[in-house]
Amino acid sequence: MIFKYKGIDKTGKNVKDKIEATSLEEAKSKLKANSIITQSLAEEEPSIFANINFNRKYKIPPKELSSLSRELSMYIRSGITIVSAIKIVQTHYESNKKMKLFLTTVSTHLDEGKNFFTALESQEIVELPEFFIQSIRVSENGGILDEVLLELSRFLKEQEDINKEIKGAFAYPSFMVVISLLMISFMLAFVVPQITGIFESMDQELPTPTKFVIAMGDFFNDYFVTMLVVMFMFVFIFIFMMKKNYSFAYGVDKFLLKLPLFGEIIQKSELARFSYIASLLVRSGVPFVQTINLSANILNNRVLKELFVTASKQVVEGKLLSSALHTSKIKIDNAFIQSIALGEETSQLQNVLTNTSELYFEENRDKIGMLLTLLEPTLMLFVGSSIGFIVAAMLLPIFSMSVS
Repeated sequence: MIFKYKGIDKTGKNVKDKIEATSLEEAKSKLKANSIITQSLAEEEPSIFANINFNRKYKIPPKELSSLSRELSMYIRSGITIVSAIKIVQTHYESNKKMKLFLTTVSTHLDEGKNFFTALESQEIVELPEFFIQSIRVSENGGILDEVLLELSRFLKEQEDINKEIKGAFAYPSFMVVISLLMISFMLAFVVPQITGIFESMDQELPTPTKFVIAMGDFFNDYFVTMLVVMFMFVFIFIFMMKKNYSFAYGVDKFLLKLPLFGEIIQKSELARFSYIASLLVRSGVPFVQTINLSANILNNRVLKELFVTASKQVVEGKLLSSALHTSKIKIDNAFIQSIALGEETSQLQNVLTNTSELYFEENRDKIGMLLTLLEPTLMLFVGSSIGFIVAAMLLPIFSMSVS
């Protein structure tokens, strides 16, 4: 539970903030331990909008979590304890109430004698990735917390950079597609019907392209609003089914993997993410079966996620991961399976996974770059051809009149 309080701290300054506790008495005890004289203390009531959202936990953006991990790693490497490091970092989030509350709660748990992993698990403010928490647990026990925090920071930043790069690369083509569709729809729905009235007064047979464009214009004019409603309904139902129906979402993910070029890009992107986080967890000392499951949980494609989860069960039974992947009904890049087999044979699985992730990330960058190079002129050709065809179809009857 979250409690709001007002009081006076040990310096005599008026303070107003929030604190997490399981009960009112525990909240009072925590404030007393922090030398705060309480003036008012009450449980925070959720807003109307908070009631709509069933998951009230704040999801930290990858960029923010990366920055936090890097800061903590830097302070720990400087010889500062994790308790002091958290207190220092708290001062950097004065404007972000959720993050400040999260760090305050973690700091309170650390002051109570809990370790960093337990403090992160105990707090109910933010939702942290499971692989992040498990990496902290193992690295803290192994005394390499600063190294693992730095690796986690690099991974999260790299993922954020890749996502931004992909979104930025597809921004212009997406803009072109939307604008071209709007232009064509506008011409068919509003411009063509205006010109059609001229042709109706002509006592002559219209060319086939003109008839086609007029028919399309009439269709858009009559059903334009209906088409928009159907389109929005389709998008809404699709998103709802993707979230609520696992079989439907699984089928969509399976279809995406079979798409030419796009399917290969999706698969290699997921395998690269799996390899990177698996190498990090192996280095941290996480048991291999748990490493497979935690790495699978970060995958977005349900088909590949299920593949690795099923494979982990066979690994428990004594089977090699490469053998489990090779005999699976779901087929993935054979080079990935061979790399895993090589790592298992030479006991260099961590290095092999790291190299595999770098290779796949690089391959995807090249393929996306090539795709965009081909996509831009194709879109320009499509827009020009479509508008040119409509204009030509409208001018054909006029040319016929002048010839006759």
